[in-house]
Amino acid sequence: MKKIEAIIRKSKYREVKEALHGVGVNFFSYWDVTGLGNEKEGHVYRSVTYSTSDIQRRYLSIVVNDDFAEVTVNAILSSAATGEVGDGKIFVSDIQECYRIRTGEKGGDTLK
Repeated sequence: MKKIEAIIRKSKYREVKEALHGVGVNFFSYWDVTGLGNEKEGHVYRSVTYSTSDIQRRYLSIVVNDDFAEVTVNAILSSAATGEVGDGKIFVSDIQECYRIRTGEKGGDTLK
């Protein structure tokens, strides 16, 4: 099993969610987060400088079977990209085991 963690623009969340549902990922968790980016300069709008170092993002946590990890990552990549700095990051890590609390069942079948 793989855990896929993605940090995306909040404005792209709806597209990413629809892309994930489109490939069969129907369960994941998400949080609103704030992060620090590499951009050091602020943006000026109507003579007011706005800080862009604190960036509002959405953090997704998805666990899938090994054979479905690439499909999931590709769905996020294709739907979250704007081509601009700050599109986000995707991290993939191994999951040792998974348990369904209700039944005590374990393994990859708990993800279905």
